[in-house]
Amino acid sequence: MFVLGSPRSGTTFLAGAIGSLPGFVDLGEVPPLKAAIPELTGLPAEQAASRLRRLLWPTRRLGGVAGLRGVEQTPESAFVGDAILRAYPQATLVHLVRDGRDVVCSLLERGWLAPARAGRDDAGAAFGSTARFWVEPGREAEFAEAGDARRCAWAWRRYVSAARSLGDAAHELRYERLCTDPDAFAEELAAVLAVPADAARSVVNPARPESVGRYRRDLTAEQLVGVEAEAGELLGDLGYL
Repeated sequence: MFVLGSPRSGTTFLAGAIGSLPGFVDLGEVPPLKAAIPELTGLPAEQAASRLRRLLWPTRRLGGVAGLRGVEQTPESAFVGDAILRAYPQATLVHLVRDGRDVVCSLLERGWLAPARAGRDDAGAAFGSTARFWVEPGREAEFAEAGDARRCAWAWRRYVSAARSLGDAAHELRYERLCTDPDAFAEELAAVLAVPADAARSVVNPARPESVGRYRRDLTAEQLVGVEAEAGELLGDLGYL
């Protein structure tokens, strides 16, 4: 199964929780897959699917988890959703959505998209304000010149839009419900995974309710203007505005 969502949306927590259930195993973010996704997005879906299977097979095989349901949590997987569904027709896709304004707060803390951020991530991609593969063609310079908060909102919008483009093939769950009503969230998750609700409840309880609505204290009025200019339509569609 695949956990999709924007970075800093709780996907690592959710994948780890699912992976701790009997019969599942959390594969984490598989670096070879993460590194290949920019290229995979440019391939026909069938070719990308074949490549994707070849990339994930060694992780499952060498990790000794071939008999378990592997949980892959690379956020960029949202951009190759069609290939995933072709490669693994029986896969379960879960899309965890978090208020983009709170995601911006967390991304700003990490500084991954900040102009002065040096270094590379675990898949070799450079940090900083350079346009990523998911920036719309023709907007690369605009992305690089945008304010930090707007650039983070841009990332959130693109990841979430990619996952939502899969329609009913990806089960959409809300981070806010995970934090504020974990029992109800556990019941939703249990139905998606076909596991007992008590088992799901036992692994989702440690979520942090204080992380909901943090943008109210952490973002300036100017930053919020930039965030809503870039992602306000999607925030509204999701009921956050």
